[in-house]
Amino acid sequence: MVAIHAPSLPRPIHPLHAILLAFPLPLFLGALLSDIAYWRTFQIQWANFSSWLIAGGLLVGAFALLWALINLFRSHAGHRKRPVVYFIVLLAMWVLGFINALVHAKDAWGTMPEGLYLSVITALLALVASWIGYAGFRTREVE
Repeated sequence: MVAIHAPSLPRPIHPLHAILLAFPLPLFLGALLSDIAYWRTFQIQWANFSSWLIAGGLLVGAFALLWALINLFRSHAGHRKRPVVYFIVLLAMWVLGFINALVHAKDAWGTMPEGLYLSVITALLALVASWIGYAGFRTREVE
């Protein structure tokens, strides 16, 4: 049997971090979809849904961001590029999500089109953060 040592593979994220990272993408995506529904129908309840979904994404995203910050300091000097990019993307997602929450705090009619644009950008950043975060998982064959 041959032992394979692959130091260049990124370390997988902690399972609790993976759980926290699983929430911002669907919450921010749900906010985007409800913003699109409000844009098409002008039913105020869709704007309320967006506000609550954004608040949930910010809450869980803050814990994922905190975990990413801790991992940034724990990473080795040679393998620091991925954790830095991951942290920056999560930070940009959270900051733009917070600005989006402030925009959605206005009157429902006043949230368009800025709220829709911010929801698109925030959902895309959540997708990129999830992609980078889960990129450390590798499948291995069992012998």
